[in-house]
Amino acid sequence: MEEKKEERVRAFIAIEIPKKVKEEIKKVQRQLPEFKGKLTEERNLHLTLKFLGHIDKKALDMCRKNLGKVEERPFGAQISGLGVFSKSQVRIVWLRMKNCDGLQKKIDNALSGLFEKEDRFMGHLTIARVKSVKDRARFLAKLLKIKTSEMNFTVKSFSLKRSKLTRAGPTYETIEDYALS
Repeated sequence: MEEKKEERVRAFIAIEIPKKVKEEIKKVQRQLPEFKGKLTEERNLHLTLKFLGHIDKKALDMCRKNLGKVEERPFGAQISGLGVFSKSQVRIVWLRMKNCDGLQKKIDNALSGLFEKEDRFMGHLTIARVKSVKDRARFLAKLLKIKTSEMNFTVKSFSLKRSKLTRAGPTYETIEDYALS
């Protein structure tokens, strides 16, 4: 008799971005210099607070239980400042998201028995994935000239999400939402 392989879920914890802020982000994406790669679709724009990887049902259940204990009040977040992680090999273009460190630390603490704590959390929204650029120096110079207005919104919840990787790109599904109060 063949043993059934336990289903694992690719999971992460995120803050959803309001529609009006996503519209502003789309304006920034339209200003990006030419590159080969892909813009992050509007429906997939979010801030990842913690990536959990592929986890089994038991770990998922523990996450749900522990995340329900996180206590945080709604707070203001700001998105501004365009950047890349590596100027020598441009792969990700991001917008900085500020003021989410406190919630991220509380989530890290709530899951400390299950997952490693983040070494260096930097709140960011991936707005483009770059495969290649013709002239890296020119790309970076044009990127620096893009002016982003500060986008502010109130974070009222966070979500435990499932990620499915497909040929067409990732799809995300909410497993559970956690309201801040």
